[in-house]
Amino acid sequence: MGTAVDAVAKEANGSVTEKKPTVVFVLGGPGSGKGTQCANIVQHFGYTHLSAGDLLRAEIKSGSENGTMIQNMIKEGKIVPSEVTIKLLQKAMQESGNDKFLIDGFPRNEENRAAFEAVTKIEPEFVLFFDCPEEEMEQRILSRNQGREDDNVETIRKRFKVFLESSLPVIEYYDAKGKVRKIDAAKPVEEVFEAVKTIFTPKEKVKCHRCAIL
Repeated sequence: MGTAVDAVAKEANGSVTEKKPTVVFVLGGPGSGKGTQCANIVQHFGYTHLSAGDLLRAEIKSGSENGTMIQNMIKEGKIVPSEVTIKLLQKAMQESGNDKFLIDGFPRNEENRAAFEAVTKIEPEFVLFFDCPEEEMEQRILSRNQGREDDNVETIRKRFKVFLESSLPVIEYYDAKGKVRKIDAAKPVEEVFEAVKTIFTPKEKVKCHRCAIL
């Protein structure tokens, strides 16, 4: 329902002004511990965790026309168009009732990144990058998923190679804008979360008094 405030905002800007949500992209290779840390951030800082992969899988399960299209594309080895994933993310954001989001495993490549910013008009607050050596990630996946066919060494290495080739350019893009927060994800879970907490905890305003002098 339109209010007087909406009407003023619409007249002044040509469109209704809305408070943009806070978005944090969460990137890291397979086995870097992203999921565990996202659960901690949700619990401590009130963010909503959105996994692009989970949203695509849920859409397929729903049996919708969109879900069937996604399933067919995956079966044929095609990449699901960025716009499809972005629409699912937007819908989940609107339905959540929250205004702070961790978007996990997206953008996977430069095309995803450019499309997300163009469609949503949202730039991430920052990118949380879980940096972990390949050997460590390999060891973690093998030890937690013994006996799973898709987690053999060869498959893990392929997944890691894909991550390096496609996601690193995204990290480099945001790094050039000063938006990457790199975490040493090889450390124990508790230590990693201590580092994460310092990033998400608002800085004291006192620290900024020097800026006022300049």
